[in-house]
Amino acid sequence: MAEHYFYVLLCADKTLYGGYTNDLDKRVMAHNSGQGAKYTKARLPVQLIYSENFPDKSNAMKREYWFKETLKTRTKKLAFLAENGVRLTNQKGQS
Repeated sequence: MAEHYFYVLLCADKTLYGGYTNDLDKRVMAHNSGQGAKYTKARLPVQLIYSENFPDKSNAMKREYWFKETLKTRTKKLAFLAENGVRLTNQKGQS
């Protein structure tokens, strides 16, 4: 059974990017090679700082949507990450 992931990247400009994939390692490599999202292409390199796995695509994509649309502010996104054990030392950036 394939796994599906919601993930968060920390970009070089300290912004955050949330996404979905079914191959986490391959997707992070794609982002860092400039073949990922348009957003990350101009903010390389990126670093994987958080991920969750789901048994199906639908739930992983719902989590991505929730992260982007419910946690619209950087402050809320950082609070979510902190609640899940991710603490960023330099918290500047917009996303």
